[in-house]
Amino acid sequence: MPETPGAPARRDARSQPTKSRDSGASGRDAPLYGALDLGTNNCRLLIARPSRDGFRVVDSFSRIVRLGEGLSLTGRLDDRAMDRAYDALALCAERVARKGLDASRLTAVATQACRAADNGQAFIDRVRRGTGLKLRIIDPAEEASLSVAGCLNLFDPRAEAVLVIDVGGGSTELSWMMRGARGFESKGWMSAPLGVVTLAERHPEPVGNTEAWYEAMVADVGAHLAIGGPSDEQVRTLFESGRVHMVGTSGAITSLAGIHLGLRRYQRDLVDGLWMTRGDCEAAALRLKRLGPAGRAAESCIGPDRADLVLAGAAILEAVQRAWPCERVRVADRGLREGLLLQRMREDRQKPRRRRRRGRSAQAGNQAGGAAPAT
Repeated sequence: MPETPGAPARRDARSQPTKSRDSGASGRDAPLYGALDLGTNNCRLLIARPSRDGFRVVDSFSRIVRLGEGLSLTGRLDDRAMDRAYDALALCAERVARKGLDASRLTAVATQACRAADNGQAFIDRVRRGTGLKLRIIDPAEEASLSVAGCLNLFDPRAEAVLVIDVGGGSTELSWMMRGARGFESKGWMSAPLGVVTLAERHPEPVGNTEAWYEAMVADVGAHLAIGGPSDEQVRTLFESGRVHMVGTSGAITSLAGIHLGLRRYQRDLVDGLWMTRGDCEAAALRLKRLGPAGRAAESCIGPDRADLVLAGAAILEAVQRAWPCERVRVADRGLREGLLLQRMREDRQKPRRRRRRGRSAQAGNQAGGAAPAT
């Protein structure tokens, strides 16, 4: 996999062969876990088993549903958008049932579209009644934390600080992490109410003058970033000294990586964990601008469903890089779903194990008030 010089070794728990030390905790006998993420643009499902190094994927599903289409204009989820999302969720429910996944080990969440829409909770209720899926609307703080958890093993251990950027359809979460005595610790986070769908709706692509349109999107995002961020000046100092890197997680950023690599088809093993420079990101965005809508739709790593959104994602990344200059960006084809899985598996491992029941004779002796008589 292409890497910049000096990149740390990469371990991907989603695809590494593992040997279980405890068949009750990992391996083929381990129970299945699931994570479902209903976002503003995508509906994604991941089903996996715990392994020694994290987990191994058993099944996955992803579909662009554009649940938040038109939300920024009306404040409500559109009927057709809800139908698209419902159909995708129904397919997820079928996969969960087919795999025999216990409902108690499925964590299903909804993010910005359902948070912001007046009828977001009503849609969640409809999904529960119709499919049996119980989605929980999470707040931006939890969304940011889960995205960080899903990307932790992509952090360069030699870095002094890391900025995780999760570009969604309706919002963008940023988390500043700084290396401390116990590993990387949070130094601040923020959520900007602009994602690829909302930004593209605010700035429809014109015919011609693409550069001015792109710069308007960058400026719009920059204005929101200016009012957030960590208050600790030490973090800013680390960025100015260059002892940091970014981790970018989103379909928009993985699409940029695919363009950078010139892939004829999307290959996760080449994209996830890829190091790009700031110049690489800018060059990929420039190529996308020159391609135009039809050219972007023809790119296999983008396709017609993302053709009108990918430059909005590039503009968000560009705005973050201008606000928090950083030379190295690591691409993550992982994030919230992986964070959900790891969190739930960790919680179950930490639960106290039930003590084995003793034999009937010992129980009878205890009930009689003493030990069983010797023979």
